[in-house]
Amino acid sequence: MATEMLGMILAGGQGTRLGKLTKNTAKPSVPFGGRYRIIDFTLSNLANSEVNTVGVITQYQPLELNRHIQNGASWGLNDKDAGVTILQPYASSEGEKFFEGTAHAIYQNIAYIDSYAPRYLLVLSGDHIYKMDYRRMLAFHKQKKAALTVGVMPVAKSEASRFGIMNTDDTDRIIQFEEKPKAPKSNLASMGIYIFDWQILRQYLIASYATDSQLEDFGKDVIPTYLAHNEATFAYAFNGYWKDVGTIQSLWEANMEFLSPHNPLNIGDRNWRIYSQVSALPPMFLTASAHVRRAMVVDGDYIAGTVTHSILSQNVKIGEGAVIKDSMLMPNVVIGKNVVVDHAIIGENAIVGDGGEVIGKPDDIAVVGYGEILGRKEKE
Repeated sequence: MATEMLGMILAGGQGTRLGKLTKNTAKPSVPFGGRYRIIDFTLSNLANSEVNTVGVITQYQPLELNRHIQNGASWGLNDKDAGVTILQPYASSEGEKFFEGTAHAIYQNIAYIDSYAPRYLLVLSGDHIYKMDYRRMLAFHKQKKAALTVGVMPVAKSEASRFGIMNTDDTDRIIQFEEKPKAPKSNLASMGIYIFDWQILRQYLIASYATDSQLEDFGKDVIPTYLAHNEATFAYAFNGYWKDVGTIQSLWEANMEFLSPHNPLNIGDRNWRIYSQVSALPPMFLTASAHVRRAMVVDGDYIAGTVTHSILSQNVKIGEGAVIKDSMLMPNVVIGKNVVVDHAIIGENAIVGDGGEVIGKPDDIAVVGYGEILGRKEKE
C-alpha cells in the first residue's frame, strides 16, 4: 500500500564523542532525562506527526536499541497500517556489508522503501533532543515544490563553524552549502532533518552506485549534488528547542536543562507527549536545586545520601553519606557510602564504591562509563 511519507531514522552511529557511555550501546539508546532514551524523541515526533510507517537503520551495537524499540508499540506505531521495521546492514551481491554513510544507508534499503511506494521520504537522526511537527515541514516542502527540504535552525555565529551551514535567498531556496566553514556566511545550521521527493533521490542514488559511488553522505555529497544540478532545494527554519547530544558536555547540559521549571522542552505537554518503552522498574526521580532528599525510599530505590539538582534514573541505589550534585545517574547505578558525585554523568550499570569521588566542572564533566566499576577509595 502506498504511503505518502515514509520515515527513516538513521540510528547506527557509534557516538565516539560520548566515549565510555557508548562502549556497549548505540548513541540513540543512551538514557536521557531519567526515564527516556535519546531515540524516544524522534520516535515520538513521528507518532505525534502521524508518520506511522518508519524504518530504523541500525549498525553499531544494535541489541539494546532493538530491544527498546521492538515493534513500536510504546509509540503507537504498531497499529493497523503502521509499523516500525529495524533495518540492519547485510552482505549485498556486490560485497557491501556496512553502511558507509547516511546516503549509502538509504541506498542499501531501497527495496524496503519501494515496498511502501512513498511520494516523500523523511530522513531523520536518532540522536537529537527536540519536538517537531513534521507535517508542517511537509506542507512547506509541497508549497515550494521542492525536490529536497532541509530542516535548519539559527545558531550563534560563534558556533556556526561546527555545523553544515545553508546560505539562502529571500525565498528560502538554498543557494550554497558549506560544511563546517571557518568563516560562515550565515548561521542557518542543518539539523540533519530532510524531506526528499523519493523518486528524484532514488534516481541519484542508483546512478551514483552504478558508477562512482560518490553519494555516501547527505551533507557532504547529496546536498552539493542537488545544488550543482539546480534541483529545487529549500531550507525550512525551525525555532524551537533542539539539541545535538553527541558530546559529554551537550548531553549533560541537556539533562540539566531538563530539570528547569521552565524546561524549554515542556515535557509535560499532553498535546505532544514523549513516549518511551513501558518499564517494570520504578520511575525516574528528579531533584531541582531547591529539593534536597535525605534517607528515603523512592518506589523501592534506597536513597540514603543527599541529592541536589540531579537526575536519578530507574533502579538507582545511593548509600549513606553520599552527596550527588549537578549530575545524571543512568539506570541501575549503584553509589556506595560517602561517595561524592559532582558535575558528572554516571553510565548505565556503573558502580562507584564506598568513599569514591567523581568530580567534574561545569565545562569539564566527569564520566563513569557504561558498566564501569570504581572501587573503594583507599585510605591514605
